[in-house]
Amino acid sequence: MTHHATSFDWLTGYIPDLPTPFNDKGGIDEAAFARLCERQIAAGARALLVGETSGENSTLEPAEREQLVRAAVEIARRRIRVIAGAGSNATERAVTFAQAAQAAGADAIMSVVPYYNKPMPSGIAAHFRAVVAATRLPVILHDIPSRTVRGLSDDTLVELAGSPQFAGLRDGSGDIIRLTQLRSRLPAGFRLLTGDDTTSLAYLAAGGHGCISAVANVAPDLCAAVHKNFQRGRLQPARYLHQRLVPLAMLLERDHPAAMKLALSLLDLMRPTVRLPIVQLDAAAKAEIARAMADIADEYLDMAQAADDRGASEVAPMPEAWPRFSIKPSTTARPI
Repeated sequence: MTHHATSFDWLTGYIPDLPTPFNDKGGIDEAAFARLCERQIAAGARALLVGETSGENSTLEPAEREQLVRAAVEIARRRIRVIAGAGSNATERAVTFAQAAQAAGADAIMSVVPYYNKPMPSGIAAHFRAVVAATRLPVILHDIPSRTVRGLSDDTLVELAGSPQFAGLRDGSGDIIRLTQLRSRLPAGFRLLTGDDTTSLAYLAAGGHGCISAVANVAPDLCAAVHKNFQRGRLQPARYLHQRLVPLAMLLERDHPAAMKLALSLLDLMRPTVRLPIVQLDAAAKAEIARAMADIADEYLDMAQAADDRGASEVAPMPEAWPRFSIKPSTTARPI
């Protein structure tokens, strides 16, 4: 299998699928968006994904998509790569979004399988070829059959991956067996990332490169600790830390993205405002989110860091009670 000429090694770890914060007038809250971006940079994320599923892309105007990308690029200042959501079920519109993302300074785009109109495999392939022909940027494919009805078949994926401009796959199928079957059929440089937080550690263990993550928006340091422990062969702490994240990840998935916005509002990072047809959570769901967040409080992150620092093979038992979840700012960032 031919190797990719360009290295996409930066497509690894937990990459946040950032929400789009809205202000009290319904527009984009750039100050809150900057806080979200800086928090991820400080936590050592390798990339920022903007204007995609968590970003409520289907309700964003074209000018708002461009606004998000330009803001992220300006905030990043080459410290971190910016991936722009540029998908559509209309090929001409997907091409336009890809070109706008390139003009706005994005480092890569993510393009989803056309939804609703149920194209045949050859139509899906032609759609993505039109997108890559219209831009110089690397393209990350997004396969999420639960939202698009028709998925990206393995044969079509292998065919597309032969072009070095296709950087990788965000796999929302939830099928880890698929990963094991695909790896030997894909170029060595093609990156495989899950879109499912609840099975992300299993995906890494099966040979995946990372996770396009919702929960990393809420607990970026904890997600980084999971990945770091796994990379260093410390499977027990990686498993333990991941298991602590799963309850919150399941709640975020159930009411996405309203649940994630509520969680971030509890951290005073943004308003919980969403756009119709998404609505805010009811009181019972809000209480569930608050309880799940209490399980990953600062003391827990301190414990994860201590285990990492001393090279422990296991993590100590959790204390009985946790204080209110809060943010620990960091001043370090990994340059590109």
